[in-house]
Amino acid sequence: MTTWVGRTAVEIAAAVRDKQTTAREVVAEHLERIARLDGQVGAFRTVRREASLAEAEALGARGDLDQLPLAGVPVAVKDNVPVAGESMRVGSVATPDAPAEEDHVTVARLRAAGAVVVGLTNVPELCVFGTTDGVHGTARNPWDPSRSAGGSSGGSAAAVAAGMVPIALGNDGMGSLRIPAANCGLVTIKPGRGLVPAGIGDGDWFGMSENGPLATTVEDARLMLSVLADGELPPGRTSVAKRIAVSLRSPIAGIAVSAPYRAAARETAGLLIKAGHQVRRADPPYPLSLSLTSLQHWTAGTAVDARSLDRRLLARRTRVHAAIGTRFTNRVRTGDAREELRQRLTPFFEQYDILLTPALARRSPAAARWDERGWLRNVLANTTYSPFTPPWNLTGWPALAVPVGTLPSGAPCAVQLVGRPGMETELLDLAAQLERLRPWERTAPLEG
Repeated sequence: MTTWVGRTAVEIAAAVRDKQTTAREVVAEHLERIARLDGQVGAFRTVRREASLAEAEALGARGDLDQLPLAGVPVAVKDNVPVAGESMRVGSVATPDAPAEEDHVTVARLRAAGAVVVGLTNVPELCVFGTTDGVHGTARNPWDPSRSAGGSSGGSAAAVAAGMVPIALGNDGMGSLRIPAANCGLVTIKPGRGLVPAGIGDGDWFGMSENGPLATTVEDARLMLSVLADGELPPGRTSVAKRIAVSLRSPIAGIAVSAPYRAAARETAGLLIKAGHQVRRADPPYPLSLSLTSLQHWTAGTAVDARSLDRRLLARRTRVHAAIGTRFTNRVRTGDAREELRQRLTPFFEQYDILLTPALARRSPAAARWDERGWLRNVLANTTYSPFTPPWNLTGWPALAVPVGTLPSGAPCAVQLVGRPGMETELLDLAAQLERLRPWERTAPLEG
């Protein structure tokens, strides 16, 4: 009997289109794995068992099955994106429990392409922090369950890394796709502004948040991004050799980068040199004020999202975060700081096509109820392990995370690739080259 767990989205969709299997068989097999393993992982807030089986059955009767790029592919959706008929809790008890009346446009596009939504995944409250824990569960890294999967798309990343789904939808406002992808050995891309519909929270964190894919292969990430973008991926530039800058320095002053992440960036640089690219050590001119700018935007985004909620029902770390952010909301809304950062960094990206950095500065914090700990402790834990992601939300430029190497624990390590606006295709092409040169293990070896 053919097993579909562990197969890529591309492989599953091809098999369903060619009638080698049915969408119902594929979905049922993944639902069984979720039921068996999610008690260890904590990826899902809710599983749509009966609904997804019914939807898979209906999919099999569609007359256009052979035209669907994601035919029968099980997909998980981050619990801050509306799914029709399901409540959207955003990791909180302060949010309404009423079911959404309609799908978010990205969910609608996934379903139109043949994907089947099997569940909604855990997030930290209001998707604020870089660990996924709270009243609805704690998402653990399937490669090292003692550590957090990361956040805020931690549940989606954990679901993919554990083989519960081949792809998942997440989003990224300060690193929320790239952080958990780096922890869990996945490929993701935060697209540049406007490629994929956002509509996240109350204003997309001032335009910094983007929806994007989580996958185990570059091919799957590219396919899912194409569906999310309604087929409108940038064509990419024709030159083969890229001018690549390698920077090991944290954008946030004073944060040390651990040896495994430095080694991953160096290893990647070596692979790219052998592949014919022009690679040089060079640090972007990050301003010393970047840490303050990041904090202002991070807290202000939360302040806006919390405005309509009963703050007495929020965890203390969230209340403090939102309260601090109210002081900065008007200043952040102007966009002046983001434009200044873009102008400062643009000359660097005229000299280099792509920036290569470590994805993180160190491994993720322990899997624990960080929502029960103080605000400052959370902020310090987040900042010291993920300083490389926020600049590219502030600029609105595309950034990708791809697995390279391993940590001493055996969990995956990763690097980040950043490009100018419109370079999503070129970032994916470069990641695919790395995948060919140094393939990675795709699914965590869980037992249950």
